[in-house]
Amino acid sequence: MSNATDSPYDLCTGLILPLTDESGWSIHFRRFIYLLGLLWSFMGVAIVADIFMCAIEVITSKTSKIKRSNPDAPGGVEEIEIRVWNDTVANLTLLALGSSAPEILLSVIEIIGNSFESGPLGPSTIVGSAAFNLFVITAVCVVAIPDGETRRIDMIKVFATTTTFSLFAYVWLFLVLSVITPNVVDIWEAVFTFVCFPVLVIIAYMFDKELCGVKKHAPADMELGLDKANDDDDGGAIARVFKQYDNLGFLSASNVDKKVVKEFMQEVGKHPDLDEHTIAKLITYECQQHEKHDRGWYRVNASRQMFGRQKIEANVEPHILDLYHKIKNKELPVHTGEDASEGGKIAVVEFSAASCAVMENEGKVRIDIERYGLTSTQVIVKYETVDGTAEATSDYIAQKSAVVFEPGETHKFIEIEIVDDNEWEPDETFFVKLALDSNQASKVKLGRKNIMQVIIINDDEPGILEFGKTSFLVKESIGNAILPIVRNDGCDGRIEVTWTTKDMEAVHEKDYIGGTGTLVFEHGEREKNLEIPIIDDQEYEKDESFQVDLSDPTGGAKLGRVKKTVVTIINDDDYSGLLDRVVKITHVNVDKINIGNSSYADQFRDAMNVNGGDVENATTIDYVMHFFTFGFKVIFACIPPPSFLNSGGWITFVGALCFIAIVTALISDLASIFGCLISLHPSIVAITFVALGTSLPDLFASKTAATNERTADNSIGNVTGSNSVNVFLGLGMPWLIAAIYWRVRDDEFVVPAGSLAFSVAVYTICALVCVAVLMTRRYLAVFGKSELGGPKLPKIISGCVLASLWFVYVLLSSLQVTGTIEL
Repeated sequence: MSNATDSPYDLCTGLILPLTDESGWSIHFRRFIYLLGLLWSFMGVAIVADIFMCAIEVITSKTSKIKRSNPDAPGGVEEIEIRVWNDTVANLTLLALGSSAPEILLSVIEIIGNSFESGPLGPSTIVGSAAFNLFVITAVCVVAIPDGETRRIDMIKVFATTTTFSLFAYVWLFLVLSVITPNVVDIWEAVFTFVCFPVLVIIAYMFDKELCGVKKHAPADMELGLDKANDDDDGGAIARVFKQYDNLGFLSASNVDKKVVKEFMQEVGKHPDLDEHTIAKLITYECQQHEKHDRGWYRVNASRQMFGRQKIEANVEPHILDLYHKIKNKELPVHTGEDASEGGKIAVVEFSAASCAVMENEGKVRIDIERYGLTSTQVIVKYETVDGTAEATSDYIAQKSAVVFEPGETHKFIEIEIVDDNEWEPDETFFVKLALDSNQASKVKLGRKNIMQVIIINDDEPGILEFGKTSFLVKESIGNAILPIVRNDGCDGRIEVTWTTKDMEAVHEKDYIGGTGTLVFEHGEREKNLEIPIIDDQEYEKDESFQVDLSDPTGGAKLGRVKKTVVTIINDDDYSGLLDRVVKITHVNVDKINIGNSSYADQFRDAMNVNGGDVENATTIDYVMHFFTFGFKVIFACIPPPSFLNSGGWITFVGALCFIAIVTALISDLASIFGCLISLHPSIVAITFVALGTSLPDLFASKTAATNERTADNSIGNVTGSNSVNVFLGLGMPWLIAAIYWRVRDDEFVVPAGSLAFSVAVYTICALVCVAVLMTRRYLAVFGKSELGGPKLPKIISGCVLASLWFVYVLLSSLQVTGTIEL
């Protein structure tokens, strides 16, 4: 009987591993440990690749200052910054290297660690990664676009160049391995393979600069990294910001222009719920929308989203994001003393109250939708429910329908069913949102109360009335001061409350229109707004205040603690202090999300805290991934930050590359030993486990780029370029090293064609089909004449076809390796 040391699994070794004698371990335990280690190493290489990519981002974002004429600038001349690196060159050199570094180093390390003999893991990983990138990532990007939307490749000539080189690269591999010098790679073949890389960069650069034709885009726009908005996008201040590139500047992470911020604030500052921190968040989000992102940024963003690190996207709460889109689409109501219906010329539709409540045992809630202004026409208003803490089906029955106001009708009621589950629950909320058809825009608009909050409670008390805040700060030019009055702890029955204003520094009928009045809460209504007109006398004045009191509630209601509030009117000339504070907060927010701004202290703080210290916005996944990757984060925090010694990112580049090499060597051993332990050929391990593990961050990066960008260049346009670089550097470099080594020893560098040549041939055929699908989508209307998105059914069919190409490639390559398919 054989003992444990005679097991064939004891022959499963690598360059570094195993570190100890594993002969006494259970084979199943060893399989589990090596699989776990392989997955864990994929996390590590993704994290250090994130740091590597940050260094590259800093390097390629280097700018130089030039002066140009601008009549609006002081002295008629302004100083602007232009990028030193051309986008195409950056994408095909450093950015492609950053994305492909693990695969390239894996191939180099395998050659060196294998006594300069060719191994199956590195080359198969190169081809397998290319297959996953081209087929799976493209399929996901095609399907990820919202229905009806499209994304086209803008720089189609550059894409055609990289695609041609990508296909040529794999045809060349097949010729080298099977035709020119079968099973042998000569020095001239290795040199040619490596030299194709700079040739690709030069030719792509020539097409990018349109040296042989008329350039479609303005040179200044591309060199300055500016991205103009669509001509039909005219959403208030934000849209005007889009048009200010040529005079006063624009909002971006590197340019928070105070004048543009002031205009933005004038557009949004009339909303009662916006404080300086919220406005700063909106501006930070706007800066990021106008920042020109490349594939490297999306790669870093995807990695940080996956592993619970500090995010480089501005964290914007859903309600602030909704407000941002309302501002952009000019849906934010302007609270002035003027009639929103423009003297009855158009219809205004809104809820009668911003909030209402219903007892769970009532079974349904009745919501009032009112129309005023033009009432002589028919108006159709759509509505739908949106989950809050209450969930559809379990707490209420979701609805999505429409109501019709016939001529003369001013009120319509909708009823939403409430689910009574006979279990105690805290108060829960959901929302009802109004919307209009685009063809009604000329005759009807939504009022300010176009979203209603519905609170499900178990209380039958009339409620306690109080102001939402103890004080309010408003500009003199605001028009109306909006003071929310909330009804807590019950909302049973119809009640009234009296309000009265009292002069302080501000005087009634001189600075504001006050007095006394009554506010009515109908049964179930939870919040009403008291509107006090503010008089703008266009004169400089100090801050002035007046007081508003609540008294004499009816129907058994009581007054709460905040039964008085003070309204302070700020003169617009004094608003500059608030503007300065907003600009300062915005700069702080922007610094947090900028790549390459961190110090050593920042790096260790990010490494040792979930979500980089932003615990409030950390998810469960962030905590889990932080636990698994904590060790890698702390170790890699030792790499000098991009700002170290003012090196422009180059020290970080070298340091991160060294760590990538170390982790890649570990992956090489783990993958080889794991494949050996489960009796799986290294080539199959390479095109499945290793290719997927090193390419997943690219998948998420491309998906995000596809949905966020207006073109497909950053999502799939760079895939073919990366695949080309994989071959020219990932095989050209190790082949050149090995070929020179064996030439010095008067021998040949043997590279068995076998499964590698077959895999390359299958990939090349599938790649031709993939490119044909993309070009068909680009020119046929049924697909929306675009590479990504389009009508739902054709989009899904395209995605399935592209994804199936990857399965075909993996299946055929695996069958050939196992001998099921004979060459």
